[in-house]
Amino acid sequence: MDDEKGNEESQVAREVIERYSLFTTAEKWCIIGMVAYAAWFSTLSSFIYFPALHVLSETFGVSVAKINLTITSYMAIATIAPTLVGDAADVGGRRLVYVITLSLYIGANIGIALSKLISSGTFSIAYGVVNDIASPAERGSFLTQLTSITIAPSIGPILGGVLTYAADWSWIFWFLSIAAGIGLTTMIFLLPETSRNLVGNGSTRPPKYLRLPIRGLMRHWNKSHIAENHKWRTPNPLKSLKILARKDNIGIIIACGFLYTVYTCLNVSLSILFIDIYKLNQWQAGLIYLPFGIGGSVSTTARGLLTDKAVGGDLDNFPVEKARLGVIWIPMLLTAASVLGFGWVLHFHKVRFLHIAIPLCIQFIIGLCMQLDFSIYNTLLGDKNHRTPAAAQASSNIVRCTFAAIAISFLQGLIDAIGIGWTFTILSGMCLLAMSLFFLDYWKGTRWRQESLRRFAERRGRSDLD
Repeated sequence: MDDEKGNEESQVAREVIERYSLFTTAEKWCIIGMVAYAAWFSTLSSFIYFPALHVLSETFGVSVAKINLTITSYMAIATIAPTLVGDAADVGGRRLVYVITLSLYIGANIGIALSKLISSGTFSIAYGVVNDIASPAERGSFLTQLTSITIAPSIGPILGGVLTYAADWSWIFWFLSIAAGIGLTTMIFLLPETSRNLVGNGSTRPPKYLRLPIRGLMRHWNKSHIAENHKWRTPNPLKSLKILARKDNIGIIIACGFLYTVYTCLNVSLSILFIDIYKLNQWQAGLIYLPFGIGGSVSTTARGLLTDKAVGGDLDNFPVEKARLGVIWIPMLLTAASVLGFGWVLHFHKVRFLHIAIPLCIQFIIGLCMQLDFSIYNTLLGDKNHRTPAAAQASSNIVRCTFAAIAISFLQGLIDAIGIGWTFTILSGMCLLAMSLFFLDYWKGTRWRQESLRRFAERRGRSDLD
């Protein structure tokens, strides 16, 4: 009897350890909700600022091109920030890094300086949390909740327009401080540690500094599951650069860089172009972002269906490239076509006045398709780098923010030189370039990835022998 009971207990223990995550479905949605709220500030911090660009240009008596350099400086800082927190979150835990970054973000906003430096880091960590608690087969649905931050393009400009119109542009930063403070307080009391390097599937006891202050809340470990030793290493900010060295990674990351450049240039130019063409005030300039954001929010209904593909448990040997990218072609083509159409509609307003509803409807299509593109890409990047998802997102951030920073610094000058239509033709061409890089990864990505993993295993074997 004792032997049978012991065998049953050991079998239960094995089943607990083998489960991908011990967090219940309700707990997973709660965790994703908290990290989505934190990641929201990465997008909100930008979009809430865009409607104020024209006012800032007039307030400081400088050109729009020079005010755009403030966004360029943000992109430059945002390139660095995730590299500092990406690997730190993989090594030291998500919870600790969240508390530190949100605290710095609040302090920066209160000082009304460098308000966007830290928020981009929370976006990288959020994807790491999804990979921690969601199995590959269910990851797409949870990314849908995470990418609900696409509501920021709808709400952010409206808030920015209202605050700038009714009070003063400085109130934008006070609002961000208050909202981030709510998120920080919630995470301190409710966000458990999820890093698989520290807690596995939730069955391993985390260090004391990573435990929730409320005993028993979202706790799935006990004394029998304590890890004897955890090998601590110093976080390496350059680890993200190593991820870029893999052929299967660099192609899709550059593709995302092109897409993000188009995304950023479109949104930076919106309020300036519409104020100039349709003579809008600041409040109305905030409202023009609404169709883009609604399109992104509507895309959440399709994201789970597109990204919840049947993938094997062994991601190293499963062709995730074909599983994920097989559904990206139509959204990518529609993105390129709608960006092209949007630019020429605004271009021909001088020849024949076109109603404002036309470009706004095209904006909706751009928002819908582009957010689908990003969602599929982010799921694929996490699958390719499932051991270091936060560092992988940080590496993506390096490329996309570098591309966007360079493009924004030349954007207004390009529009003035060749016109709105040809500028957006170039942006549409960048979408097609991104599509070609995705196709290359669809064709050869699996073989490249397995070759890289094989070389890594061989190097690791030689180092163990030494």
